[in-house]
Amino acid sequence: MKYSYDVPDMSCNHCKMNIENALKEEKKISKFEVDLPSKKVHVETEEPSELVEKILEEAGYPARIII
Repeated sequence: MKYSYDVPDMSCNHCKMNIENALKEEKKISKFEVDLPSKKVHVETEEPSELVEKILEEAGYPARIII
């Protein structure tokens, strides 16, 4: 599944790197893209979207899935 999230608290390259590092640690995520200008994160995984939301929340960046 492909999911996209709004991450309004992502405001700089440091934020982007923190999110990338958090997503890299999760082996169940096959691909991801962190788009700083649009404040969006795009993820490919077979896991439920809640897993990604939890990872982002724990990294300090609450996210809202885009439907």
